[in-house]
Amino acid sequence: MTRIQLSELTAFVAVAEHSSFTKAAAQVVIAVPTMIQTIRSLEEGIGVRLFNRTTRSIALTEAGERLLAEVRPILDGIDHALESVNAFRDKPIGTLRLAIDRSASQIMAARRFAPLIQPFLAEYPAVRVELNIDDANGDIISGRFDAGIRLGHRIERDMTILRITEDCRVLTVAAPNYLADHPKPTVPQDLHAHNCVRFRAPWNGSTQPWSYIKGDQHIEIAVDGSLMVNDDNTMLRSVLDGSGVGYLAEPIVASHLAQGQLVSLLEDWCRTTPGIFLYHPSRRQMPMPLKVFLRFVEKWRKR
Repeated sequence: MTRIQLSELTAFVAVAEHSSFTKAAAQVVIAVPTMIQTIRSLEEGIGVRLFNRTTRSIALTEAGERLLAEVRPILDGIDHALESVNAFRDKPIGTLRLAIDRSASQIMAARRFAPLIQPFLAEYPAVRVELNIDDANGDIISGRFDAGIRLGHRIERDMTILRITEDCRVLTVAAPNYLADHPKPTVPQDLHAHNCVRFRAPWNGSTQPWSYIKGDQHIEIAVDGSLMVNDDNTMLRSVLDGSGVGYLAEPIVASHLAQGQLVSLLEDWCRTTPGIFLYHPSRRQMPMPLKVFLRFVEKWRKR
């Protein structure tokens, strides 16, 4: 058996985790043909087929599963060893991989927060940041992300968290041209007579009732309507166009309310949704890019 290169094993793990040559090549920053040739060279070197390939899919063979189980912890150990040396550098170096929930990214953008990523990169020029919009509420550990950014109620309890934004209200809104033809609801139950733009969660396909709180009263309304979306910005645009009544976080609609493009409904009834948090697994040896990013977020939030 020929001598196997570390780069070949790294490529193998990337392909195994993504089940895609294209995504694996993007992760390790090489061309797709180079990635394919690297895997072919590895298989020829050990004399065993590691992947079953078709024109539409790629999957590990039994031998590939065995190799992945043995190699992954070894590569993780090498990463940790290199990361421990990083602490001796004057300037941190490495890649910070972040998974960001789409709703969280849209709320942050709507609130017009001070830029976060650009000044971080300016302060730590040797650190690279990879941002991944996460529609599936995926597991950041299996996805090999250093941390995630998500609304608080969607974060696993065993994660370490750092608050980015405060809690915010969820408002019921409609455009003036829609209300010109439909009476304003005065209680949540009136929504049954309205065309509501519903939301299907992209991470599990569920549709949730609209929740309202007034004093000690808590009401959930299973709204109905002719349009369903899976993205907050799409719901916003649809409501602005007069398609129906929407149910959105206050930061997303605040500027449109101020400009008279939207009208707030059921103002005595509202619900508060948890703020946005940065979260990461607890670990003894935290990667240096993540460590300095956490410190940077703390300073950024105070500003």
